[in-house]
Amino acid sequence: MDFLQSIDWLQLLKCFIVGGGICIIGQILIDKTKLTPARILVIFVTTGAILGGLGLYKYVVDFAGAGATVPLTGFGYNLSKGAIEAVRSDGLIGAFTGGLKAAAGGIAAAIFFGYIASLVSKPKMKKQ
Repeated sequence: MDFLQSIDWLQLLKCFIVGGGICIIGQILIDKTKLTPARILVIFVTTGAILGGLGLYKYVVDFAGAGATVPLTGFGYNLSKGAIEAVRSDGLIGAFTGGLKAAAGGIAAAIFFGYIASLVSKPKMKKQ
């Protein structure tokens, strides 16, 4: 029971609210627009990258932790953060390599788990 006392319940609440809010925005975009899931994915990643590049998404990450880094906007933020850091250390070539280095673990996990999901599920096309 000691582990329950060491949990930061306020941080968990912040994480849940921000991560849930991002998911709500995605669900509204799916339900109320004709955007495809792929376009919504691109919007989220691009938004995270732009906000990360402007230095604004860092405040969301500091506030919500995994609630901000796990969703797709966090992936875009990670790409921009990696590119910015690599430009500082490697120069212009870092703009092209830094984002991929920073996000390599997430990319590898997405490919691996996507492959596993494709083996156990029967994908269906969305009805228009």
